[in-house]
Amino acid sequence: MNQKILAVLLALPAFSLTACSQTPVNNTQIKQSDAQQKTAAVAQDSVPTDLAATLTKKLEATYEGQNLKVQSINTTPIAGLYEFVVTGNQIVYVDAKGDYMLVGDLIDINTRKSLTEDRTSELNKVDYASLPLDKAIKEVRGNGTLQVVVFTDPECPFCKRLEAEFAKMNDITIYNFMMPIASLHPSAQQQAVQIWCQPNRTIAWTALMRTGKAVPKVAVCDNPIAETMSLGEQLGFTGTPTIIFPNGKTQSGYSPMPQLLELIRDNQK
Repeated sequence: MNQKILAVLLALPAFSLTACSQTPVNNTQIKQSDAQQKTAAVAQDSVPTDLAATLTKKLEATYEGQNLKVQSINTTPIAGLYEFVVTGNQIVYVDAKGDYMLVGDLIDINTRKSLTEDRTSELNKVDYASLPLDKAIKEVRGNGTLQVVVFTDPECPFCKRLEAEFAKMNDITIYNFMMPIASLHPSAQQQAVQIWCQPNRTIAWTALMRTGKAVPKVAVCDNPIAETMSLGEQLGFTGTPTIIFPNGKTQSGYSPMPQLLELIRDNQK
């Protein structure tokens, strides 16, 4: 989740410890439980209209200078605390009087899951079928049954950790879209172009990311790196690695095995 608006509101940055990012990015998680889906489904109808209007007016007036707009208001499992989806699909929590705002994850202690991340995942779904997979570096492991897309940076240490986890998997197809972050890794875009232009870009990519083998210098060829960087920006990604699952859900950041494999299996459809 892009934190630019919240950073403006609070002047208090949050940090992703599992991703390289220009601005902090939240992770979206695995599929919602039935109870969570029901809560989300009825939430819009259970907020009194007058209360929703009052809180919306107060929040938008308070942050008028930041052009903040309220997109929706939902109830939460906590009485008197409301979930606000604001500009950029940001989620914040506001009390019934509109005097206090909470920024962060609402955790279900019993399930140990973040309700905030589940909601963010639903809000930020990607049309997986529309992704230009021909512009990604494709690796097929085993029978390639499972699928996953990654927006990645050849100089991002967390991307390398993710690749080390992929190396432990079988029966998966991985599509890597190059999204070098110039502000963090000034030479990463050039590196990405060199990888793409290799005779076998998949071998060059996995050798670099998993074993540290340098990429041989070759002549620059026609390549989609600028396009895939732009695509990542259009999708709202500000950090790498960002994973897209076939069901459209996303996760920003690295996850280790076996959690990573569970996430991929649970989010195929």
